[in-house]
Amino acid sequence: MPKSPVLGSGVRTKSAWLIVVPFFLLAGPTGASLAIGAVLSLVGLALRAWSAGTIHKGETLTTSGPYAFIRNPLYIGSFLIGAGLAIAGGSWLWLVLFLGFFATIYGPTVAAEAARLTEKFGHRYVEYSAQVPAFIPRLTPFRGGGEERAAGFEWSQYQRNREWEALLGAAAAFAVLWLKMVWLG
Repeated sequence: MPKSPVLGSGVRTKSAWLIVVPFFLLAGPTGASLAIGAVLSLVGLALRAWSAGTIHKGETLTTSGPYAFIRNPLYIGSFLIGAGLAIAGGSWLWLVLFLGFFATIYGPTVAAEAARLTEKFGHRYVEYSAQVPAFIPRLTPFRGGGEERAAGFEWSQYQRNREWEALLGAAAAFAVLWLKMVWLG
């Protein structure tokens, strides 16, 4: 029986509520913090959208699109969205808490995923991971990967991967912060 990732998306989502509820109750957003946070989150949303429209989870080893520059663009996109929301909260404490939360939750997830991909794709993933950094993008795209490189962005794949949920979630979070700033000043 194959091993599941250390922390599946259900655990990641549920554990996020441990920080989300206090965040919304205690956040003190300002116009500047909302603007800076929104820009950072929009970059993260764009990266996640590009990634989700490119990856065919469980089917092929995706080495094109953002995956030609970085192995974990979905996680980096999530990081940017979360960091943007933390900054929008109006206190550097939120960013520090988010960084700790992200490292605790996503560190084991990334390691488990790398092991699973190595087991599934063997030498192809080993070659790819040796040439494409996990978190800091390459300056030039990875040219290996053979037939898996051919896949490009597909709107239907973006929808199939339900990436619109990240957009709705971020929009709702920023709306709550904006309303809190306007009404509670």
